[in-house]
Amino acid sequence: MSDFLLYFQLGLGHILNLNALDHLLFILSFLIGLNLSKLQKSIYLVSAFTLGHSITLALATLKIVEINVKWIEFLIPLTITLSAILNIVNQKKDESKIKFFLIGAFGLIHGLGFSNYLQSLLGQEATILIPLLGFNIGVEIAQILVVTIILSIFTLGKHLKEMANLIIKYSLSIIIILLSLQMAIERWP
Repeated sequence: MSDFLLYFQLGLGHILNLNALDHLLFILSFLIGLNLSKLQKSIYLVSAFTLGHSITLALATLKIVEINVKWIEFLIPLTITLSAILNIVNQKKDESKIKFFLIGAFGLIHGLGFSNYLQSLLGQEATILIPLLGFNIGVEIAQILVVTIILSIFTLGKHLKEMANLIIKYSLSIIIILLSLQMAIERWP
């Protein structure tokens, strides 16, 4: 059980630290425009990300899938950029199915990004089930905490006039685009 707790803590730490800026920006990018009344939908979306993340994390850790880390590190900020761009260009109110699949697909890319680190931690362990389970549950709980905090902040601002909400939506999206593009440029393979 101590292995589970160790990897659970690593999962929490993977999300809840300032070095996880890419992960936090990604979560923020798909929550823009939502509030606490959409908490269930938001948890559904973040779970799609965790599902995608878990699949490729397992496949890459088992060395079933191997992709150049430099490309993955470059693609991660581009997923953030695309998520933020969608906030600006897509004005449809109900896009849950599209967002679910898109966020899940982006999770596949993000999972590949963490696999090298996890491989180095696991070393020659016989099984990866407990470490992966602990890590992914830690990630999911941390993401739900982040989602709840972000939606609480957005809910406080929900009484702003429609124009103020649009300004916030576009401003946050543009900031996310700029930060994630900077990350992509820095990580160009």
